[in-house]
Amino acid sequence: MPDGILDDISHRRHNPLRGSWVLVSPHRTKRPWQGQQEESAKSVLPAYDPSCYLCPGNKRAQGDVNPKYDSTFVFVNDFAAVKEQQDEYHLPSDNGSLESRLLRAEGTTGKCYVITFSPEHNLTLADMPASSILPVINTWTKIYTSHLDPRSPLIKAPKSTNFPQSTTNGNIIDQPMQQFRYMQIFENKGSAMGCSNPHPHGQIWTTTSLPEEPAIELVHMAQYRRDHGGAHLLEDYAKLESEKAERTVFENNSFWAGCPWWATWPFEIMVVAKSHKRALVDLSQQEKEDLSEVMSEITRRYDNLFETSFPYSMGIHQAPLTGTDEEIECSHLHLHFYPPLLRSATVRKFLVGYEMMAEPQRDITPEQAAKRLRDCGGELYRKR
Repeated sequence: MPDGILDDISHRRHNPLRGSWVLVSPHRTKRPWQGQQEESAKSVLPAYDPSCYLCPGNKRAQGDVNPKYDSTFVFVNDFAAVKEQQDEYHLPSDNGSLESRLLRAEGTTGKCYVITFSPEHNLTLADMPASSILPVINTWTKIYTSHLDPRSPLIKAPKSTNFPQSTTNGNIIDQPMQQFRYMQIFENKGSAMGCSNPHPHGQIWTTTSLPEEPAIELVHMAQYRRDHGGAHLLEDYAKLESEKAERTVFENNSFWAGCPWWATWPFEIMVVAKSHKRALVDLSQQEKEDLSEVMSEITRRYDNLFETSFPYSMGIHQAPLTGTDEEIECSHLHLHFYPPLLRSATVRKFLVGYEMMAEPQRDITPEQAAKRLRDCGGELYRKR
């Protein structure tokens, strides 16, 4: 069956990374919309805001004062989701009761960081050239490396586990008090995604537990490798998508970026390393520069699509900080961009009803979304 027919019929697509399905209903793009509409993000922000708790030299909510930083700045989150130290939780005895069978819980500790991408309050990644995004990637890599298990195969030299106690711009990162299992690097951009401060920043959460999403992906990447003679699922997928080019938005020598075959969100994008890279620490200098270029191209196209500061949640999936050799080797560095906008700067996609009770559903096909994003490259609309 030719792929073109899928633009006109309802169908399901399989996500091999999660072992799940998504319902695609391209004919529904013609339905009228009289539902909720968001405010278009067109406000003009100053380069410095004296009331912003992330701007250089300003006091944060808990009283600490930010240094006069001029690049990235990292600090421990003043309102962390997990604590590094807390009382231990002891499971009730497993006596076969319904309570012990059904009411399970486990304690989780960790450490959360905030990383500002720029000292300028009014910038986003879309406004920043690739050369200005590179320090963000370098900082992510340093913090990830500093939390790696010293026994991990990702460690190339003992010194790579030591993150300096202080770095430029006043960053002070203490060595973790325990070995964490996983590090989730992410960014929430825009009030539609729950971002409480417009200053360009992201977060890093480390936990003693392996979160559900990367855990599910690990299971399926490991199974694919066992079933296909050591091949890597996402390496194969990037190769296939690069050849077909139907869902490609942008690519360079090191990374493919496009709307995945199984995308749930209307303009969802996945960025995948073309060769097997287990984590940020595996990237060469050139590959980091290529990743910076991809992130610049993707975020700029997002903003150009509806000529608005495009909201999204972005997260990096990579090898656990500590794990089995199989878990480390099966991991493949990739980034997910989940943006909520559907038809315009004011109409968003909601995951409700059928999506909550049955399975995810989308209207516009990934191929249609990719073409629209490909076509809106070039200079950022705000600078025209």
